[in-house]
Amino acid sequence: MPSAVPTEKPKKPENAENAENAAGAENGDAPRAGDAVVEHRLHPVTPLRRAWAPVAVLIGWAVHDLDQAQRQLAKLTTTSLLVGLAVLVPAAALYGFLTWWFTHFAVTTTELRIRTGLLFRRTAHIRLERIQAIDVTQPLLARVAGVAKLRLDVIGTDKKDELAYLGEAHARALRAELLARAAGLAPETAHEVGEAPVRRLLNVPPGILAKSLLLTGATWGTLTAAVVVPTVLWFVTHSVWTVLAVALPLLGAAGASSVGRFVGEYDWTVGESPDGIRIDHGLLDRAHETVPPGRVQTVRIVEPLLWRRRDWVRVELDVAGSSNSVLVPVAPRGTAEAMVARVLPGVTVPPAPSRPPRRAAWCVPFWWRGYGLAVTDHVFISWRGLLRRSVALVPHAKVQSVQLAQGPWMRFKGLADVRVHTGANKTVTARLRDADEAAHLLQAQADRSRTGRGQARPDRWMAS
Repeated sequence: MPSAVPTEKPKKPENAENAENAAGAENGDAPRAGDAVVEHRLHPVTPLRRAWAPVAVLIGWAVHDLDQAQRQLAKLTTTSLLVGLAVLVPAAALYGFLTWWFTHFAVTTTELRIRTGLLFRRTAHIRLERIQAIDVTQPLLARVAGVAKLRLDVIGTDKKDELAYLGEAHARALRAELLARAAGLAPETAHEVGEAPVRRLLNVPPGILAKSLLLTGATWGTLTAAVVVPTVLWFVTHSVWTVLAVALPLLGAAGASSVGRFVGEYDWTVGESPDGIRIDHGLLDRAHETVPPGRVQTVRIVEPLLWRRRDWVRVELDVAGSSNSVLVPVAPRGTAEAMVARVLPGVTVPPAPSRPPRRAAWCVPFWWRGYGLAVTDHVFISWRGLLRRSVALVPHAKVQSVQLAQGPWMRFKGLADVRVHTGANKTVTARLRDADEAAHLLQAQADRSRTGRGQARPDRWMAS
């Protein structure tokens, strides 16, 4: 591990421009091009976030052993409680300060370095060309304090590295500079690029979002379970603790599928910029995400049963190495398909798929009618579902492998499934196809994938 670079304080500015650069360095802004590699600390409010760690440890211990925690609390006197607080509060404050003091980051011509650790040191070397997404998120308290968190998606890693927290303006400036460098711009000009302009494409009104959640079966299913199951348990067991142990998780699931989704998807806005599709959303915690160009592996158009009369659909994404999973939470079909065309240029959804042969009913009675397949010059398309319909579109260039699968009964009936695997570790299946058709599709799809990769859009960020 390379030795750490000592933290350098900015020199006293001699003019207004130098004063602005020095202020940016103190608050966590990226170093200016042409400067020596200088490490910077995060925003001064960061220790408040880190100080909660010792308190969280105590809460975790109490939850893990409730009986022991109750016995210990019963023994506490006013004096011992005050002494404990007098020790715990300074210890938590010291821990928060030290973890902030020993956390630094630096931007070089080729990488972002993040150095952390109080007792055990860790230095993350993030190659700029391997950055595929940088999201700016603001939890509620961070919004009040005027700070933001940078979360980085990097090729080949499951865990996201993050810089928490930076000043909001500095976070956006650093994000723009990192993306400019990742796009191949020279270091001396990358910091001058600024944030790429955004053209607004879609905004989901809160009223439409609320109606869509009320017309979602999962919302009513979890609410019904949260009422019925605890009631039945009470009549059977007459145990308050048993009822609470079952009711609380069910109520939490009901809240997450209704109120939680509304809060998370509130004011959903989609825009287009040179560095990808921008997505902003959130009522309490505000998130600013970007769908990187060329990284979308699968697009799904989902249509719940109760949305059909209004012709509403939901658009979901599989993005390699990213947590982005929703493009549009709810929109009219025409609007949603226009958004899909932005992500997959030149792609349209055929009005009707090719259905499985009738003998597929012997393998999947009745539900076989919900499966379908279409293949165009650009994408592999699979339909599934009768009540909750879903259409999955996989660009040929994103297909990593193709597989033909047959169970004994399917083999007897001359049927087979064709599965395509994408770079996001997801699988899209064309179910119950004629065996001869499936064998031909297997070979043809392998050829289309090889050809598609040669014509695919670049995975790198596009400079504005």
